[in-house]
Amino acid sequence: MNATPAAAPAVSVIMPVLNEERHLRNSVRHILQQEYDGEMEVVIALGPSTDRTDEIAAELVRETASNDRARVHTVPNPTGRTPAALNAAIKASRHPIVVRVDGHGMLSANYIATAVRLLEETGAQNVGGIMHAEGENAWEDAVAAAMTSRIGVGNAAFHTGGAAGRAETVYLGVFRREALEQQGGYNEEFIRAQDWELNFRIREAGGLIWFSPELKVQYRPRPSVRALAKQYKDYGRWRHVVARYHQGSINLRYLAPPIAVCLIAAGTVAGAALTPWGFVVPAGYLAAIAAGSVPAGKGLSLKARLQIPVALATMHMSWGYGFLTSPRALARKVIASRRPSVPAPTA
Repeated sequence: MNATPAAAPAVSVIMPVLNEERHLRNSVRHILQQEYDGEMEVVIALGPSTDRTDEIAAELVRETASNDRARVHTVPNPTGRTPAALNAAIKASRHPIVVRVDGHGMLSANYIATAVRLLEETGAQNVGGIMHAEGENAWEDAVAAAMTSRIGVGNAAFHTGGAAGRAETVYLGVFRREALEQQGGYNEEFIRAQDWELNFRIREAGGLIWFSPELKVQYRPRPSVRALAKQYKDYGRWRHVVARYHQGSINLRYLAPPIAVCLIAAGTVAGAALTPWGFVVPAGYLAAIAAGSVPAGKGLSLKARLQIPVALATMHMSWGYGFLTSPRALARKVIASRRPSVPAPTA
């Protein structure tokens, strides 16, 4: 007699959103249309948006109110901070699998089904995949190309792909609820890099974080140079906090942008004050990113290809500047809030 297949576990999708009117509806549509047999709920944590985000979220709640398989709910996040939003959404959700999605992320059709299968196959506490950047205009295409190239982000697997296996952290993540509850959720002092910090505690407690290229999330890049610069300055600022928080977590990939900023600044000053040979350094950097833009821009429009060096320079210089100017006081504040990892209870 054949055994009855186990029912697919119910899934809670949590979304921290702030000023996401452009992408929120499409992002939720990609969730509701998942090729997944289990029950789902979508919990949107609403920050203090200044656009139509709240209105769109309310429409989604009404439109799914009679949907027995997948409904949308909202919870307030008055601080607007991502980790606080995530914790509020986790608290308001109820299913054993928790899927993190951003308001500008589009899940591939079988993302949840694949993630649930990988959790079962690997025994991991969190699985994640590729942050697949795709633009909707020439500038965003240029940023997407920069974000998925090795000259832009080094060897980060969740940007460029790679073999499945153990990872320090993953993009977004699909968690076992028990792992989130065991660690007390996200540390809300980490305005950025909260994923890395939570995954560090999970790993420190003996849990497994698993990367798989089978998982793919379409990501919409920042729509302007200014927005991209702010994003990467914040990345660099908080990556230095992480380095101070956890000694030994830094490597050459993270140090390359601040080193580049220092060398370019020194070369420019030397070229202006001492000898024209100093300009060799900034000129060499510009030549390198121009050359690296050629393979990165394959298949894009001429307008997009011409903007890839701008995107690369914005990412590198902003990240490096953020890293170099990250205040020690911020790291001390975060370190003071350190949450020790909590081992899983033994049977």
